[in-house]
Amino acid sequence: MVFHFVLFSLLYSNTVLAAQETPQADLASERTTGKPEPFAFADFFWLPGGGGTTDRPLSYGPFTGEFRIDSSYHYSLSDPVDHTIAGSTEVFRHGEFQLTHVGFGGDFNYKRVHARLMTQFGMYSQTTARNDASTSIGQWDLANAYRYISEAYAGYHLNYLNGINIQAGIFMSFVGLWSYYNADNWTYQPSYVSANTPWFFNGVRAQIFVTDKLKIEPMITNGWQAYGRFNKGLGVGMQTLWRPTGKLSFAFNQYYGTDSLNIPDRRRIHSDNSFMMKHYENPNGLVTRVATSLTLDAGCEMGGGVSCNSQYFLGFMAYVRTWFYREMFAMTFGGGGIINPGRYLVLIPPINGATASTAAIASPYFSANPGDDFKAWDTQLTFDYIPKPFITFRVEYNHRAANVPYFAGHGGMTPPGGNNGAPTVAIGGWAPDLAKTEDRFTLALLLRL
Repeated sequence: MVFHFVLFSLLYSNTVLAAQETPQADLASERTTGKPEPFAFADFFWLPGGGGTTDRPLSYGPFTGEFRIDSSYHYSLSDPVDHTIAGSTEVFRHGEFQLTHVGFGGDFNYKRVHARLMTQFGMYSQTTARNDASTSIGQWDLANAYRYISEAYAGYHLNYLNGINIQAGIFMSFVGLWSYYNADNWTYQPSYVSANTPWFFNGVRAQIFVTDKLKIEPMITNGWQAYGRFNKGLGVGMQTLWRPTGKLSFAFNQYYGTDSLNIPDRRRIHSDNSFMMKHYENPNGLVTRVATSLTLDAGCEMGGGVSCNSQYFLGFMAYVRTWFYREMFAMTFGGGGIINPGRYLVLIPPINGATASTAAIASPYFSANPGDDFKAWDTQLTFDYIPKPFITFRVEYNHRAANVPYFAGHGGMTPPGGNNGAPTVAIGGWAPDLAKTEDRFTLALLLRL
């Protein structure tokens, strides 16, 4: 039944959102079509992952600069002794001030040639590469080659329809509604549907603006969040974005690839569908704006010893966000859940230094074998103070739960004296302290210029 549902989604849903991209990434210079600019008919900065502020003080000539800092403090009520937080692509250390991301770059547009660069230093430069198993194939250290880049691509703009961009490089993923950059999102911690799907693709794409309200975007990539290629095949994706009015945004994603390390006969399909609505707006009221989002995901793996009846992904996340007093304050509430037998999209806990690459071999403490059960759900409550559109002070509470021990308990995930031996070998007399629930608080300062 799961297989037929996913296949139906892949065949009949043809709209996908490039939610993580800034508006500048979509609009190339030197347009001569005489047609309206894409998505310029309304203000869409209310959207999650919508690109944030319109202030661009670092602009000069054909270059629009961008600078980001994400500094945070996370406190888990489990108080893990090794300060390790697991199961998140944004939150990594307990009880410490951490620099999650510092990046600089921007967008270049000149005579229909355009490019975008955004660097990444801080925790992201280590943790993002850690979740890519493709770097373990062959020679040359791809993780080090790319770890300081979050986006880097160039392209050329064609004046057909409402414009077409042909681009190559590393892009933000079109799968999942939340942005890779926390400042662009309604919450700091994304729910599992977003956090367990890819943040980037390495490949080529075409952005086809059919009208000023519709964009179709095919893409060929190395794989699912992969610097390199997992097997013989490449990944293919399709995205289309439709915004019929300034209050509505509809998005559906598709992806197909062979992304199980060293299992060339296993194929993956995934469908991701998002619906966003602005319900209320009054710039002069105490309540300035109210908006909601709903994301539904379905996917599976088949071949290489598994089938879509036993190894699949089902998930959702839903949020409501309210802005107050001239958008200086905002509050978000929501969450979601996933079912993922086989755990092929579950983030592997870093027990004794385990990574996505070692998880493809075996783990004595957290397995990812075909059919292994995994169900999880979470909820977030976020409060933002936004004194200027380009800076946010964020306070957030998260409750996360799973049906199997998964989160860091008080004993942590690091053996006494530090990581000891191969992560795939059990250590005599020691076991990680894993819990079924996690409660934590986050304080963050988010800058985007």
